[in-house]
Order: sequence, then structure tokens, then C-alpha cells
Amino acid sequence: MSSSSPKPPPAPKQEFKTGDYVVYPTHGVGTVQGIRTVEAAGYSLQVIEVTFEENRMKLSVPVNKASSSGLRKLCTTESFQPAMDTLKGRARIKRTMWSRRAQEYEAKINSGDPVQIAEVVRDLFRNAGQPDQSFSERQIYELALDRLAAEAAAIDRCDKPTAIEKLMVVLRSGAAGSREAAPKETSAPAAAAEAQLPPE
Repeated sequence: MSSSSPKPPPAPKQEFKTGDYVVYPTHGVGTVQGIRTVEAAGYSLQVIEVTFEENRMKLSVPVNKASSSGLRKLCTTESFQPAMDTLKGRARIKRTMWSRRAQEYEAKINSGDPVQIAEVVRDLFRNAGQPDQSFSERQIYELALDRLAAEAAAIDRCDKPTAIEKLMVVLRSGAAGSREAAPKETSAPAAAAEAQLPPE
């Protein structure tokens, strides 16, 4: 009698077909050009051919490695909504060195998860275009915004500039809401004056 623990059920396989929009973690949105069989070392291997128009790149992903590589189908409008909701939230910026935060932001972008990418956009939007924004901060912000907009554009079937403008509207509304919700600070002189008032 075997004492080994039962294996977890395998993740459901996604079926890909020619013309599908897909997302690859480190490259963003691409298009499936087809599935073909290649011969390698005497073995036949089925691969998914994906092209990425913006950087004119082609990628071949073995069918049996598609899930573990992070290749996935495009989000639906419903499954993309949590990312849009994330953009509306308050920025959560850790008090750590920028180099450490930059690594964390890049890992989120390359995760391919739209919610994690939206967190990067949300957190860096506050300083976007400001004089004190560093070059690397601007680069990471623009990369995250570009990745998120590319998937939003494919979902909505619009061009990327239109998708970016839609994301910016959500970002601005979220930022405005955060400012209104923030508690008002009393200036030091005013606080001191209040403290010196005699009781009625």
C-alpha cells in the first residue's frame, strides 16, 4: 500500500487556435499564428506560434509547456474588471529604496497578471510627469501602462491610444477620490492657537 500523498489535480488546459489574442508574461499581448509540429532529436513536438506586432517578435511555445510558461488567453471584460478597480484605489508605496521597489514593480509587470500591472500603474501615477520623477520611474510607469493598455485595447477592440485614455480617466477619478477622502491636516500655528483657547 502506497503512503504517498495524492497528487493535486492538473490545471485545466487552455485551447489555443489561430487568430486568438494571447498574453505572454514578458512580452504582453500577441496573436496566435497557428499550431505546428516540429521535429527535434527524433521527436515530434507541437508548438504554438505567437507573434507580437509592436516589436515584430515571434515566439514558439510548446503546447505542453503553455500553462507553465504563463501563456494565457486574453481576459474577458469581466475578468479584467478587478484590474480597473485596482486603478481606482489609493497608491500603496513602500518606504524602501527605489532600487528595491523597482525590482518589485518589474516582477509585477512581467507576471502577466493585469491586477499586479495595474498596481504598478496606480502607485507610479502620482508622480507621472512631475519634475521629481526619475528616469527609471518614468520608464517603469510607461511600460506598465503600455502593457495594461494593450490588453484593454484587445478586449475592447480599439486602438491603444484610446485604451490609454480610458485608463487615464479611471486613474484620475481614483486619484481625485483619494484626495477627497484624505483627512484634512490642521496647520501647526492653528493647532497651537486652538490649544491655547480658554475653556468656555
